[in-house]
Amino acid sequence: MKTYLVTGGAGFIGSNFVLYMLKKYSDITIVNVDLLTYAGNLENLKSVENNENYHFVQADIGDSKAIQAIFDQYDIDYVVNFAAESHVDRSIKDPEIFVKTNVLGTLNLLNIAKEKWLVGDDLYKEGKKYLQVSTDEVYGSLGETGYFTEKTPLDPSSPYSASKTSADLLVKAYWETYKMPINITRCSNNYGPYHFPEKLIPLIIHNCLHHKEIPVYGNGENVRDWLFVEDHCKAIDMVVNQGRLGEVYNVGGHNERTNIEIVKLIIAYLQEHADSGITEDLITFVKDRKGHDLRYAIDPTKITNELGWEPETKFEDGIVRTINWYLENQDWMNHVTSGAYKAYYSKMYGQK
Repeated sequence: MKTYLVTGGAGFIGSNFVLYMLKKYSDITIVNVDLLTYAGNLENLKSVENNENYHFVQADIGDSKAIQAIFDQYDIDYVVNFAAESHVDRSIKDPEIFVKTNVLGTLNLLNIAKEKWLVGDDLYKEGKKYLQVSTDEVYGSLGETGYFTEKTPLDPSSPYSASKTSADLLVKAYWETYKMPINITRCSNNYGPYHFPEKLIPLIIHNCLHHKEIPVYGNGENVRDWLFVEDHCKAIDMVVNQGRLGEVYNVGGHNERTNIEIVKLIIAYLQEHADSGITEDLITFVKDRKGHDLRYAIDPTKITNELGWEPETKFEDGIVRTINWYLENQDWMNHVTSGAYKAYYSKMYGQK
């Protein structure tokens, strides 16, 4: 039975990955480590919290003693590192916490995994791997044409993307220097269930349902490539189990949309299916974000050719599934935005 250490597994992508893996495999164990900052929510994982092959530990990935204790208790085969401060706006206001978590936290995980797995000079125990879950933002900005490939130079624009770039380079260095078994995945913008409502799609839905203004940066023409979170989880699973050691794999959805397109699409859907009073009058254009990249678009040819992965969810279908999930789970959204979910943490794990 393989044991996965999943860090940041109570956040958006991490919790979806945990749920996906436990549904797909009955012969694995998952140790979920999350500090439970504002974006971590244990309610995402209520359906598996009593599973015998699932264990939750509240800890900071930068806490050497805590991570060492987990490796001492469990025979960790795979580390899948989702843990990160990830909101660009927050990084602009407070870069330091991004460096602490995204860079030093990654370094701590690498050091402890290397220590536990290394059995000789550049020789590691069989079947071990560290996977760093990264972002297309490390590549910087594209013009109106072209795509990011794994060979695109790294050119981050924000403190967030700079911290993720630094972490990627550390992971790559551990492969080049120590031959540590690693992979790096770089994904485009994810969407789907359990997304914290500071990010674009859940923010639009939340504000629409409460008839609040929807802030749109600049003229709304920034372009993002959207990837349904379950498709991303499948890609990570494939890279962990089949990816060539030392390789980077880009994971993209081939679903490019401008921000203003996304806003208007969601408004139209909610107006028709939830509340006719929701209109485009809610849109408010605000001063553009500092260092705002114009366009992201990923070429996933490498992961398709080597591992057979392709995005399965068309954006037109995925966005409807996503909106409907939030409509059907408004209690979840209200708990997240009000802080009421903290009582659940205290009840389950004695946290204050």
